[in-house]
Amino acid sequence: MTRRLILLLAAGLLSAQTPAIRPSKKIVLFDGRNLDAFYVWLKETRYEDPKKVFSIQGKLLRISGEDWGGIATKEAYRDYRLTVEWKWGEATWGNRKGKARDSGVLIHGHGPDGAASGVWLESIEAQVIEGGTGDFILVAGKTRPSMTVETRTGTDKQLYWQRGGTPVRRDSGRFNWFARDVQWKDTFGYRGPSDVEKMPGKWNRYEIICDGDRVTNKLNGVVVNEGSQASPKEGKIQIQSEGAEVFIRRIELRPLSKEHNRRLAG
Repeated sequence: MTRRLILLLAAGLLSAQTPAIRPSKKIVLFDGRNLDAFYVWLKETRYEDPKKVFSIQGKLLRISGEDWGGIATKEAYRDYRLTVEWKWGEATWGNRKGKARDSGVLIHGHGPDGAASGVWLESIEAQVIEGGTGDFILVAGKTRPSMTVETRTGTDKQLYWQRGGTPVRRDSGRFNWFARDVQWKDTFGYRGPSDVEKMPGKWNRYEIICDGDRVTNKLNGVVVNEGSQASPKEGKIQIQSEGAEVFIRRIELRPLSKEHNRRLAG
């Protein structure tokens, strides 16, 4: 049996496709001890990680950012509250050297690994970047994920989430979180005047609530972005390595409230 086949089997990628899981209780995806719920995909080395881009250090997941790629869940999920607790490290790499620290949480991932630019799953990204955490980015491969967001148009002509604003549907590009600085610059350590993200070195709590076709991004207790009519509305979860060092201490799924579940059941 080839090494590649062994890796594919270990990742569960050769098994028959199963329905997306709707959590009925807490699911701990990272517990500080192992990454058994995930598999690696890197642009250059695919299912292997010779540089240890993803490693566990002192019960924390360290993502070095040195190579572009991610860890993706072996299972697909739907209708959940995802919590990721993270903080920035100091290192930046490659064409992101000296630029705003960048990562992301991809939800509703589907299609082949590396379908988007040879790196990501086709997905909806809950962005993690200095000054822009909470943005939605539509990550396309052969198919184009889409969603609708209520928006206002900023002085920079970009779209920003505003509850009750003009509904806009997109299958590419970005919807900015509500208070993203219109003067944002792609520089290391960037902070906007209204940032909800904490200072580098402090822990952030990112909650991504997937409720049917609705997606809500909540950062440190503040709802920063919200979309509806998401397509697809289920799939894998992928945590990015994108040129910046990140530490993560918690990744877990919780079921939606009973009220949400009653609505989903119709």
